[in-house]
Amino acid sequence: MAPITNEIRIGAHEADGNTEVELASFSTKLSGKNTARSRNIGITTSTLNETIVKSGETFSFCGLIGKPSSEQGYEEADSFNKDGETVKTLGGGNCQVSSTLYNVVLQIPELEVKERHAHSKDVHYVAKDKDAAVSYGSVDFKFKNNFENDIKIYATSNLTNVTIRIVKLSH
Repeated sequence: MAPITNEIRIGAHEADGNTEVELASFSTKLSGKNTARSRNIGITTSTLNETIVKSGETFSFCGLIGKPSSEQGYEEADSFNKDGETVKTLGGGNCQVSSTLYNVVLQIPELEVKERHAHSKDVHYVAKDKDAAVSYGSVDFKFKNNFENDIKIYATSNLTNVTIRIVKLSH
């Protein structure tokens, strides 16, 4: 299994008139190759980046990302079906992004996991039972923001890592 990077950095800085306090971050490793999967992950992290989840709101990964389509730039890449078989699907790789987000959420007690599904087979990018499978229309990853403040999700990817961090916003 590939090494898993997990770092928590606490600090505050100003952004858009808000003070941002970093709560946690998590990174997963990518293959280092420019593949359909890494391009899909790039589209998904771009969509997720700078998402604000308001106080009391429940975030839905599939609700935000939507159904992957070729019009959005998604390509076919490896995914697991419900029987654990590897199949090609539009948006293959999105589960690495949702699993990376899940691992950040797990570090923050005020974020309550409302829906999470394991893959039908172990994945290489997170520890066993730390994955969050997503498939538009059937399985989702959801969490509720129980902070009194809004939070913001920062998501980035390159050919070697997917990194997600969550900050708390205050005015």
